[in-house]
Parts: sequence; C-alpha cells; structure tokens
Amino acid sequence: MNVQALLSHEFPPIEHVYTARETSLYALTAGYGQDPMDERQLRYVYGDCPRTTGGMALVMANPGFWQQQAWTEIDWVRCVLGEQRLLLHKPLPSSGRLIGQLRVTGVEDRGKSFGALLHSERTLRDAGTGVLYATLSMTSICRGDGGFGGKSVASTRLLAPPNRPSAAQCEMPTLYQQALLFDLHGIVNPIHSVPDAAREAGYPRPILHGICTVGLVHHALTRELAAYDADKVVGITARFRNPVYPGETLVTTMWIMDDTEVIYETHVKERGVLALQGSATLALKVGKEYF
Repeated sequence: MNVQALLSHEFPPIEHVYTARETSLYALTAGYGQDPMDERQLRYVYGDCPRTTGGMALVMANPGFWQQQAWTEIDWVRCVLGEQRLLLHKPLPSSGRLIGQLRVTGVEDRGKSFGALLHSERTLRDAGTGVLYATLSMTSICRGDGGFGGKSVASTRLLAPPNRPSAAQCEMPTLYQQALLFDLHGIVNPIHSVPDAAREAGYPRPILHGICTVGLVHHALTRELAAYDADKVVGITARFRNPVYPGETLVTTMWIMDDTEVIYETHVKERGVLALQGSATLALKVGKEYF
C-alpha cells in the first residue's frame, strides 16, 4: 500500500441524485417488506414518498470499493471491512441531491501477520443548502499490507453486554440473492458476487456486504426498540467478527444501557457464530421494562 498517497489524496466530491425508487430499493435490501401484512414496513418500500431508514446513508454518495484502484497499491483482494460507524444529524429526505465527501483519516501498521488498518470518513450534505445529514466512518482491514512500520493506535474497546437478560431479540432472515441485490446500490466488490473471487479471498462462497449487514441490524433495532420509527435510531457502530453468507439468518440481541444507549450482538443462527457487535444511539427514552 502507498501510505503517503492514501493520506494526501484529495477525493473528488460525489453527487448522488436519488428518487423514491432508490429509497424503496434500499429499504427492500435492508429487509423491510418481509411481512406483507405489516403496514409499518410497507411505508418504507411503497408509494411516491416512502419513509427513509437511516441505514440508507451507508450507500448514499458511496465511492464504492475504491481500495482496488491502482494508485492505492493495496492488496485489495485481501481487504475487508473491520468497523463501520454511522451518525445521523438529520433524517434523510425520500428523494433529493446529496454531496458525499470522502477522506482518509489514518493508516496503521499492525504487522505482517495481521495487516494494516485504513481509517476513512465520509460526510453527506444537501447539494443545495450544505446541510449535514450524516457522518460515516469506517475501518478497513488490509490483510496483505502490514509490515511497513509506523505508529499503532490502540483499538477502541467495546463494552461487554451486561450480566442480565437482554431487552429484546430479533431474527432477520437474508435472501440467497441478498448480495446481488445490494450490488445494485453501486457498491460492488467481486467477493460478494463471484465465487472465484470469494475463494481467492479465503471464503468458500460469496459473502454478504458488511454495510448490508449493518443496515439489517439497524432495521432490527428500529423494529424492536423504536416501534418502526427509523428516525429514532440515530447512531450505530459495528465491529465485524465473522462473515455472513447470503441466505443465513441474523439474530440480534440488544441490551439497554441507559435511556438512549444500546449494546448489541448479532449472531448467525445457522452456524452459531458472532457476526458483529457494537452499540447504537436512540433519539428517545426506552421504557423501564427493558432494564
């Protein structure tokens, strides 16, 4: 990897014009509409002005898998998403024109055996007014690029779930074609769709996009803790532990830590492995029955 080029690169702003069609498509790929009798889900996927879910910010003005560009000199085949964070400042409109601005905020060497950590941040603003809608930050694990030296920063420690019953649990099935549908958002990495590419990266078959999994967890939080009002889930942090394969079922367990903070863990039901864990912030107080 070319560390200096990564730290100094000025990414061009990305304009994203979208309509109700794209809003509905995102909601469908985040699992909304699975129950045809649940009108709370229907309002996110149907009509001329569907409601937005905050997870949609993950795909808006997204530069895609830019790490595979030649100038980065990254071994992109072995590059995976390690952590994703999303903070919503305002609810996204159901259609509009946004500007996304990406920047690399840091590169860490964790040694040849582990690789390097690539930190980046993206903001989403209204193209006309400049109003800030969302700030997204991510950490990519570049498994083939460690060993160049440099200062390492200690990882942020995740809070462990408390020793008490959880507040809620949600099962969220995924489709076998979930990754192929998610590719329609323009975030295309061959390991999510091409068997040979997945095998070259060390997986037996294509894996689900990390940010697709985050969107499904955001949906689970919205369903269980916010009465299907997605605007109430204003922040989410996810650290990835194991890949998810399309067609598997995600089981998200949630603990309320105070009025608005949540800790969660998401396991793959079929294999019993931890897929991701993290925290979320709600814009409402949760009832005492959850404590």
